[in-house]
Amino acid sequence: MALPLVSVISVNYNQAQLTCDMVASLLSTTYPRLEIIVVDNASPTDNPDVITERYPQVKLIKSAKNLGFAGGNNLGIAEAKGDYLLFLNNDTEVSPTFLEPLVQLFEQNPKAGIASPKIIFYGTDNVIQYAGSEGINTWTGRSVTVGYGEADQGQHNHSQATQLADGAAMMVPRRVIDAVGVMPELYFLYYEELDWCEIIKRGGYSCHYVAESTIYHKESMSVGKSSVLKTYYMNRNRLLFIRRNFSGWSRWTSALVFLGAAVPKKAVQFSLQREWQHLRALGRGLRWNLQHASQS
Repeated sequence: MALPLVSVISVNYNQAQLTCDMVASLLSTTYPRLEIIVVDNASPTDNPDVITERYPQVKLIKSAKNLGFAGGNNLGIAEAKGDYLLFLNNDTEVSPTFLEPLVQLFEQNPKAGIASPKIIFYGTDNVIQYAGSEGINTWTGRSVTVGYGEADQGQHNHSQATQLADGAAMMVPRRVIDAVGVMPELYFLYYEELDWCEIIKRGGYSCHYVAESTIYHKESMSVGKSSVLKTYYMNRNRLLFIRRNFSGWSRWTSALVFLGAAVPKKAVQFSLQREWQHLRALGRGLRWNLQHASQS
């Protein structure tokens, strides 16, 4: 029986060399049926053609404009031919046998809708970034990640159902996408994969952590760990996620904690550090939600 085709979709933005490193690691994997799709999100200064010059087996899609994380991935979905689609950040490298356990999960469990591998911070002494999720804290609106910052000593080597996948690496069957729809593009950057997890779960499917699969994440290489862009979208979209996915008291308490505690704390921090661009980005994120109060 032939193994199912896996389409790996990755979004590139001004990071062609980084993407080439990811592709090189994918081509060293043991899974025999692999399609690699790279979507260039209108990189302004970095020529993505180097990717296909070096790796002609890669399908390169050039977007005329920056569509954000979800929009870029959705372009890849439209071109993918695989039974299973793996959304992989371009700032990752993978272990050679990481695909087989992910595919096996979906082949054996028709109700599995989305899954992520164990994610290790690249270049560390096996420090964990993701080993499952406890979901979004309804008081704070923050994601609670299992294993974050721990040295990997086998304590999270058990695959299991979990609350949320991780956007750095997540596999979704084509049949699930056909049933629930593509990634929500309203967010542009950050929180869209968490929202998609909730959509998939509401569609009757389960979310999984696959401990036998491992990738290595360089994290925040495209936008920068403390960029103004990140400040804007993280805060704008945290409130947007609350509005779209919480109801009743959970919606009100998480929004109030965010607006009454987290936002003032960040505003004071940015002011004391004279980071005025970040302070303005925080304000723009809140203002966006007020201007789009009916949009959820």
